[in-house]
Amino acid sequence: MNKQQSGIHLSLKEMVALRQRIFDLTPDMRNLSRGSGQSPRLSAFRGRGMEFDEVRAYQLDDDARNIDWRVTARRGEPYTKLFREERERPLFILADLHAGMYFGSRRVFKSVLAAEVAAMTAWAAETAGDRIGGLIAGDQRHDELPPQGREQGVLRLLHSLELRQPASPGALRRGQLDTLLTRLLQIVHPGSLIVVLSDFLQMSDQLASRISALRQHNDLRIGFIADPLEAEPPRCGMLEAGIPGLCKRIDTGDRKSRQQWRELFRRRYETVEAICRRSRTPLVRFDTANDPLPSLRKLL
Repeated sequence: MNKQQSGIHLSLKEMVALRQRIFDLTPDMRNLSRGSGQSPRLSAFRGRGMEFDEVRAYQLDDDARNIDWRVTARRGEPYTKLFREERERPLFILADLHAGMYFGSRRVFKSVLAAEVAAMTAWAAETAGDRIGGLIAGDQRHDELPPQGREQGVLRLLHSLELRQPASPGALRRGQLDTLLTRLLQIVHPGSLIVVLSDFLQMSDQLASRISALRQHNDLRIGFIADPLEAEPPRCGMLEAGIPGLCKRIDTGDRKSRQQWRELFRRRYETVEAICRRSRTPLVRFDTANDPLPSLRKLL
């Protein structure tokens, strides 16, 4: 069976095709794509790269030079003009594609799901005029991608996603995710939008401090990648689970074993959830069994 057709590997061609799906994220996407290629930001101050957007009631710290005298005369109270600032915002995507992501019981593998979400996020940013960069981490090495605009930035990231997807299962390395987050903190531009995509199997007790540091000067979003089989074991009796050479026999018909199975996933997810809640970081779960678009809409 072809890996690309089976949900085991996502090809560059398939990621390019995902560009069409980002218009389903929001009706505004089509209008943004026809614009100047820059991301709109509202401001009460006029300067270079500004265009009129709307009016609102005048506030004490507004520039009096921007008062709209026609609207003021018509409504009997001062109104000021708002301008749309045209500037770019860097997007950094951290895609954690370690060997443990080479797993899936439904539609696609977790690594493929992460690549799908990363690709659609990049296309959405390109449509809005933002520059795209990232840190794409495979099992043995990672790619650091400085922010770059337009299609070139997206295609560079998609190529890295295709290259770094795992080709086989492998052992986990505790703390590796925290190492990646530390490196991301060193290369990210303050004021960036950061999207982290991981199953958090390689986190350590340093995760909270890394998330807090990234959140301090950036807009951080977390996508938790999961498979239904991680949360609920199958009822198939004796089962071998693990990687080649490190398999463990589990009796999935045993009540205690099933409870321990559920507890492992629950603790991992709730740990990440608690960290995100304390740092006020949006957290959205992505499931391999489902279309990622509705969850991506919540994340972005």
